[in-house]
Amino acid sequence: MKGSVLFVCVENAGRSQMAEAFANRHGVKASSAGTVPSSKVNPVVVEAMKEKGIDLSSNSPKMLTIDMINQASLVVTMGCSVEKVCPRPMLAKMQKKLLDWDLPDTKGKPIADVRMVRDEIEKRVMELSKSLQ
Repeated sequence: MKGSVLFVCVENAGRSQMAEAFANRHGVKASSAGTVPSSKVNPVVVEAMKEKGIDLSSNSPKMLTIDMINQASLVVTMGCSVEKVCPRPMLAKMQKKLLDWDLPDTKGKPIADVRMVRDEIEKRVMELSKSLQ
């Protein structure tokens, strides 16, 4: 598959940041963004990813743009917790190859819950990586 994968969630502070990092680690060109980006990556997510040897401490959440969507070969939404700003309905209208990984939001969750989401994201990214080869 040519191009890249774009991981999208609401705040780009947790799930999509983790997915982008795991994808890039596994040789998939990836980026991430949010419809209403947070001011910083969730510190609990940063801590959980450090346990996997990935440092997200200097990452910044990014605003989803039409250019990002157009450049991606595949867009993966990460589930929605805030329906008014959920990226999936908007992206579905754009005729892009679209997957939804219905994953719980990491915002406000304890480290144990974030680790479970992190590990599920890593598993899905590894499966996605194999399917793109």
